[in-house]
Amino acid sequence: MTKNAITWIREDFRIEDNPALSYATQNHENVLALYIYNKNDFDNKREAQKWWLSKSLETFRSELSKYKINLEILAGDELDVFSKIKKRDDFSIYWNKIYEPDVIAKGKKIRDTFLKNEIQFKYFKGNILNEFQEVTKNDGTPFKVFTPFWRNAEQKYLGLPPSKNYIVKKKNKMISFFKKCIEPKNILPKENWYKKFEDYWKVSENDSKKILNNLIDNKIKEYGVARDYPSIEGTSRLSPYIKHGQIHVSTIWKKCNDTKSKGIGYRKYVNELGWREFSHSLINYFPEFLKGNYRKEFDKFPWVKNEKFLKAWKSGMTGYPIVDAGMRELYETGWMHNRIRMVVGSFLVKHLRINWTEGEKHFRNCLLDFNKANNVAQWQWVAGCGADAAPYFRIFNPILQGEKFDKEGLYVKKWVPELNKVPNKFIHKPWEMETKYQQAIKTIIGKDYPQPIVIHEKARASALEAFQSLKKN
Repeated sequence: MTKNAITWIREDFRIEDNPALSYATQNHENVLALYIYNKNDFDNKREAQKWWLSKSLETFRSELSKYKINLEILAGDELDVFSKIKKRDDFSIYWNKIYEPDVIAKGKKIRDTFLKNEIQFKYFKGNILNEFQEVTKNDGTPFKVFTPFWRNAEQKYLGLPPSKNYIVKKKNKMISFFKKCIEPKNILPKENWYKKFEDYWKVSENDSKKILNNLIDNKIKEYGVARDYPSIEGTSRLSPYIKHGQIHVSTIWKKCNDTKSKGIGYRKYVNELGWREFSHSLINYFPEFLKGNYRKEFDKFPWVKNEKFLKAWKSGMTGYPIVDAGMRELYETGWMHNRIRMVVGSFLVKHLRINWTEGEKHFRNCLLDFNKANNVAQWQWVAGCGADAAPYFRIFNPILQGEKFDKEGLYVKKWVPELNKVPNKFIHKPWEMETKYQQAIKTIIGKDYPQPIVIHEKARASALEAFQSLKKN
């Protein structure tokens, strides 16, 4: 066994339930934590996440220092960095897995490099309940539908022995190794649009635990209903912390299981964890899922290219208040309420008939909680071209969705303040107000707020016609 160890940090910015970090500290005299910032994974793709990553590195470095563990940050390619470590450097290397096909492929190359250079290494289960290979049908084939998948996966996890208590042992001294390290601030996006994120998020392992405790103590009982109303804090808001590994899903699971409120709220929330597991299974068994339509008949779908409409959608200027509120919330906070994600997604692919890949790309760039598996799966679900997708004729009516889940327009008025004086009767269809009334409240539709860029009824009919065309081909 070597004297020194490197724990390769990726999406596991936590002390608790971190098997790689725990193993390193338990078995080696000195431990160094390493994060490798690969610009190719972020630049012009995941700009919002640069802010969360920078904050994660900053807070996690501080936490690690309490254990006499130094965190070094390098900019470069992971394979290049690791190829320079030699046997004489006296390091063993440990990491927790990430379940994405391209990451797995690169991991194999890295392992081959370690074997060639005679570097000891070990990797551990990542931030997931069951590894995707563990949940299959009786004949060994993967599930393609959520409900039977999750029924099987949940029972599989419940049948496992209690998870190990991963203790991180404090070391005697901090060590350094790498040269030309960078600081967390070097990772921040160049544009300062992320500045407002700080008003909405605190980024640390401790903050994730506070949010989880609040979910269990105050939210989970009503979660089944409250989660649908964007004007109230009815969702967990844990997703960015899960994505970056400030908290492990097993920690959430155990906390949920300990609650006495195991009603519909508990079930609905636990099912959300299940969808995350299902999405990871899909992209690993069907990696083509990440690059195009799972249902190949949609390759012939008559999508419309309209840059003007796409820009209006991205900027929250479609003329449909609930859609615009969601898109503005996304840009300002790096997050969007889950029901609203479905509404804005449906609007893009069905009202505007713009390819879902454009929406997926925009969400990838703007979401703090962007998760490759979840994002693609959700967009294909709403587009109707994915596994276990909603029937295509299920087209979310943005007016009715607003009237049902934001009856008093509180959510809309928060994010679309130019509509603050519009009465509730018209808040989700302000174009129906008489001109004289618009003048009275100084909110002119077409001037102070845009007219709808499409008419719902016509757009719906056009979408259904386009869907029917698939059956003729």
